[in-house]
Formats: sequence, structure tokens, C-alpha cells
Amino acid sequence: MATQYKHTTILLARHGECQGNREERFRGRIDYPLNERGLEQARDLGKAIIPFSPSAIYSSPLLRARQTASEIADACSKNEVMIHEGLNNIYFSSWEGRLKSEIAFEYSHEWNIWLTSPERLALPGAETLIEIQQRSFAALKELVVKHEGTTFVLVSHRTVLKPLIAACLGIPVPYFWKIHMDTASYSVLIYDPKRGYGLFCLNQTSHLKKVVTEWI
Repeated sequence: MATQYKHTTILLARHGECQGNREERFRGRIDYPLNERGLEQARDLGKAIIPFSPSAIYSSPLLRARQTASEIADACSKNEVMIHEGLNNIYFSSWEGRLKSEIAFEYSHEWNIWLTSPERLALPGAETLIEIQQRSFAALKELVVKHEGTTFVLVSHRTVLKPLIAACLGIPVPYFWKIHMDTASYSVLIYDPKRGYGLFCLNQTSHLKKVVTEWI
């Protein structure tokens, strides 16, 4: 008799819009709440995830992610959102909260690296995308073991989820600008113990009334 493998479904959800998105700032670990549009996006995202019947919902500790996860939990009749530090956003050090236009002017060399090969960017005291990738992938593997054969949701940030997808698919550096992810979108990974991870859906936004694309 053939061995029956339990497929695990992972929904990767990016948080809804916050004022830092609207103002084109480097958010990092600045604890922005969702703005009005972001709250509406989060509610629509929650409704979109209902058919998946997730057994668990995990979130970055930052408020914008927790608010998004709470809307998903309410829609899916889940009483708890679990916080996982492995889903926390990148720490941008001196760039945190700064306008991207300011960074482009004051740090032209580093800004060019961010635009062309961001995985090489290493600001003093900041995390790198490679470090983010390693900790988020470790978190995912931990949770796949814990929730084998079920469906669960991870609510996080694009600087976490895009490197995580690349790790799952074995996409080498450079990868960051090759994957696009809008606010309040979701992507779907399937894990099979025999074949590993597969990407079944990327940047799903059909549930949103208006998609506000953030290119940089």
C-alpha cells in the first residue's frame, strides 16, 4: 500500500495598509497601526480566507500585523491569534520611519544597493534580508511540524514573506524584487513531506476593492 502523506497548507498574508505605506516610509519595526483603508482591507482579507478553514493563525508582534490577524480570526471564528517573533519585520536601524525620498538623497550608494541587489544591503546595526530569510524559514519549519496536515495562516510583512517564499522554492539571490506582494494580499504554500514546498498562489488580491501597489 502506498504511503499516505499529509499535505500542509500555509497561507502567507501581508498586513493591511498603514500610514507608513501611504507616506512611502521605511516601516521596519515602527509600530504603525492600520489606517482606515488598511482596516477595510483586513476585513476583506478575513472574508477571503474563510473557505480555507484555518486551524491556527500566527502573527508578527507588530500592531499592523496583529490587527490584520485579528480580522482574519474574527472572520474564521477563531478565538486566538498567536504571536511569533520569527514573523517580526526587518529592523532597518537608522532608516526606520524615514521617507524613502530622504534615504535616496542622503544614502545614495546604499539606496542603489537596495534597488538593485537588496540582499547585499548591510546597514550598521540593522538586519539583512538573508538573516530575515533564515529566521522566518526556521519559524515556518517549526510550525509545519506542529500543524502537520492542517491549514494555518502567517500574517507578516513583505520583507519577511518574500524572502520566505524564495527559501521555500530554492530561489537563489537575488530574489527580493522578483516577487511582488501587495498589502492585504495572500499567497498559498503547500508542504508535502516527500516533495517539499510548492507555491500554489501568489499575491492574491481579488478580494480587495482597490489594490494600491507599492513598487519600492
